[in-house]
Parts: sequence; structure tokens; C-alpha cells
Amino acid sequence: MPLSRLFALIQYPLPHHLLSRLVGGLADCRLPWLKNALIKAFIRQFRVDMDEAAEPDPTAYATFNDFFTRTLEEDARPVGEGLVSPADGTLSQFGAVEAGQLLQAKGHRFSMMELLGGDGEAARRYLGGSFATVYLSPSDYHRVHMPASGTLTEMVYVPGRLFSVNAATTEQVPNLFARNERLVCHFDTEQGPMAVVLVGAMIVAAIETVWAGQITPLPRGDVQRLRFDTPVRLAKGEELGRFKLGSTVVMAFSEPVSFANTISPGAKVRMGQSLGASSSAAWRRP
Repeated sequence: MPLSRLFALIQYPLPHHLLSRLVGGLADCRLPWLKNALIKAFIRQFRVDMDEAAEPDPTAYATFNDFFTRTLEEDARPVGEGLVSPADGTLSQFGAVEAGQLLQAKGHRFSMMELLGGDGEAARRYLGGSFATVYLSPSDYHRVHMPASGTLTEMVYVPGRLFSVNAATTEQVPNLFARNERLVCHFDTEQGPMAVVLVGAMIVAAIETVWAGQITPLPRGDVQRLRFDTPVRLAKGEELGRFKLGSTVVMAFSEPVSFANTISPGAKVRMGQSLGASSSAAWRRP
């Protein structure tokens, strides 16, 4: 049996949420000797580049989570033209939304409607549109930014499992991104509707947004739809939220996107890197 298959099978019986909360508690520990040891070990293991961090001193962070969600120096990530990457990571898949389905990995597709929490009306907006998926590894910068300027119209919390979202699991677990706990953020943009889905994963203790703070985990196990009386307008490249430990961002666009010929599935990308444009001139605006 391939190791990737074995790794995926082992995850099914695990208490995903319990393990994630235990690790989350450790990541919020403020004991200086413990949090410093965790941070330094992590930097060594994953070869984290602290030179680009706004605070390069590992011991200056109050907790491991503060280190993990660290800010970068100003202008460390220039924002390019058109549609841009929302995060540092691996551009695992991108392309057209075909018959309401998105490509997860070779041999695996998943439903847009299921990804959006069973909302068929919202899913229909993306028929004929495009999608892109960015996987954030442990060594990556873990703040998520806007791929295009937009106004938040609704946020939907969708409960689920917390399978790992690395390449091995993505290739083995069907409907992975529509199965894991996730936060769906719906935006209106000049190019039409846009959904940015922050997907939870094993040992991801929480997902935060800039407008509502920490969202996951929620105590109730139901889909929850949250609207806001005051419009939340975010510019392209502006911070949207963050993962407390790594995960994946799935983006969906109602308009077809012409992706740049310089990128391919599996390519490393950085936040703000241009991914492509549509026929709409609005995509090319800064």
C-alpha cells in the first residue's frame, strides 16, 4: 500500500477536533521557556526566513501563534496586476468550474455547492467561472489577503472534519475541501461575485478574519450564516484573515479567468503575485 494511502486511512478514525484544540492550547502557551523552545525548533525544522518578518527576533513573540501569524516587513509582498495570490504557498490547482465541479487532484473533483455549504443559489453564480486553490505549508507566511478588491456580503461557517490538506491527503481523500470545516467569505467585486473559502485542517486551532476576529471553532455543529450591518470593503492585497497553523484557500470567480502561462499546478506562489486576468478591464486595475 502506498504511504500516501496509508497516511490518509490513518486519519479517518482520529479525533480531529480534539487533537487540533490540544495543539491550539499549546500554541497559545505564554511560558517563555516553552514558547521560545517551540518557536526556535519550528524555525530550524522548516527553515523559516525571519529576515523578512516585521519582528525578526523569535523570542519577542508572546506565543507560538503570534509567531506563526507574524506580519512581514512593509513592501515585502508587492501586489501585482489582475487577480493575485491571496497567500504564500503552493498553487495546487486552478482552472474552469466545469458543471459545478472543481478539480481537487488527479482523479478527484468536488462540488461547488458542497464547498459553499449546500447553497445551490450561490453555487450557480460560478457556473462558467474559474477557481484557484493555494495550499499553505507550515513554513509559509500565514496571513490571507484579498485576491481582488471587494465588499463582503456574507460569511458562512460550515462545520466538518479536519483532515490534513497536504498533497498526500488531497490525492487520497475524496471531497476533501467540501468535507473539512471551513469559512466561506462571499464578496461583490467589480468583476462579479467572488468566494474566498478558508479551509480548516488537522491541528489548525482557529481561523480569524479582520472584521470579526476568531471564528472557528464554533460551539454549534450547524451551518451558520453571518451578515454585517456595516459594509466591509477590502482592497486587493489587503489582509482578509489568518490561519493559526496552516491550511488551504479556495477561490472562486464568476467570470472566466485567463491564468498566466508562467504558472502551473504545483507551482510555488507568493502573496500578491499576479495569477492572471479576465476579459474584463476591471481585473487589470490596481
